[in-house]
Amino acid sequence: MMGAEKAELGMEELELEEGGGSPSPSPMTAAGKMQALDFEHIGSLAAVAESLSTGSKWRRALTSVRVVILQAKINVLLPFGPLAVMLHYLSANHQGWVFLFSLIGITPLAERLGYATEQLALYTGPTIGGLLNATFGNATEMIISLYALKNGMIRVVQQSLLGSILSNMLLVLGCAFFAGGLVHPSRDQVFNKASAVVNSGLLLMAVLGLMFPAVLHFTHSEVQYGKSEVSLSRFSSCIMLVAYASYLFFQLKSQRSLYSPIGEEEEVTEDEEEEKEITQGEAICWLFVLTIWISILSGYLVDAIQGASESLNMPVAFISVILLPIVGNAAEHASAIMFAMKDKLDITLGVAIGSSTQISMFVIPFCVVIGWIMGQQMDLNFQLFETATLFITVLVVAFMLQEGTSNYFKGLMLILCYLIVAASFFVHVDPDSTGNK
Repeated sequence: MMGAEKAELGMEELELEEGGGSPSPSPMTAAGKMQALDFEHIGSLAAVAESLSTGSKWRRALTSVRVVILQAKINVLLPFGPLAVMLHYLSANHQGWVFLFSLIGITPLAERLGYATEQLALYTGPTIGGLLNATFGNATEMIISLYALKNGMIRVVQQSLLGSILSNMLLVLGCAFFAGGLVHPSRDQVFNKASAVVNSGLLLMAVLGLMFPAVLHFTHSEVQYGKSEVSLSRFSSCIMLVAYASYLFFQLKSQRSLYSPIGEEEEVTEDEEEEKEITQGEAICWLFVLTIWISILSGYLVDAIQGASESLNMPVAFISVILLPIVGNAAEHASAIMFAMKDKLDITLGVAIGSSTQISMFVIPFCVVIGWIMGQQMDLNFQLFETATLFITVLVVAFMLQEGTSNYFKGLMLILCYLIVAASFFVHVDPDSTGNK
């Protein structure tokens, strides 16, 4: 009997196969088909959501505008920029007001440019971020310098760049040391002395490049009067650009451990993730927009310098060396003080001294080369008074940094030194008041 049942079962299976019948699907096969259907359904929902995401993109754009434009209190000064443009076209007798309004209007733009750079630096890492901070922190000075150079105002270019170096090394660093010392009065703040020494050496090299054309001019020892100092300046500028490129390679590739902040070699904080208020693409877009608006206002600012000097009864040298750099360094000033109060002196030095190093070793030689291309006689002869001022300033700051510590008294001394420099330029008469060499 058992054999007959097995035979019948075998015949039934054979009939199913011959008749084209298919066995009932297994539970595993049904589950697989349901899973595939679910994924197809989810994919179609994602496509619908993506097609309806235009509103979310607009919402993200409005959020970015709110964070960058409306969140900062300093942006109440933004309307002064359009007012300066309106005054420029309404009357030619208001050059003093055009200059002041342009100066005030550029201040929040420079600060917001620094903010966008810091946001972008959070996505690129600390090393590239430091370089971005120094580069875009000097964007305002570079834009003003290139516009003035195009108009042949070589002395304005030289004095504004010199003033930016002096402002960063004395005023910005001094205020940062002073504020950090008041927040931490019971001890000296410590920073990486090796990085400060290298930057001090580069600044002394910049002084060397600026000193010889001036000495050559005032000792009348040129082979060809008026031409040798220009040729020497162009050669020295190329050498300084090579030196700065070597410094970047040394800092970013060769000796990265030398520049690691004290106590932060392995630290990757969660605070940086929380500080990302805008996306990387939004930060790049804001950098582009802010740079264009600064470029526009810089044109009106440079055009109004001479008229402002006459209407405000201020020397052009004082306006170029003191007033212009204070506006251009607004971003560095705020961030340097903030980092010093947080006891992050290495970042403060990177902002203040690193910015001075970049201006002296890159921006000034770059302007000489660009002037060479434009046919302008831009050189490194910054006149005897300005060169001596820079030389003494570099020595004072190098002396302050040699111990690798800071306190509020050192900051106070740097601020007082800057006040002496500002007063000196207020009573200084530029030997070449026409703006040309």
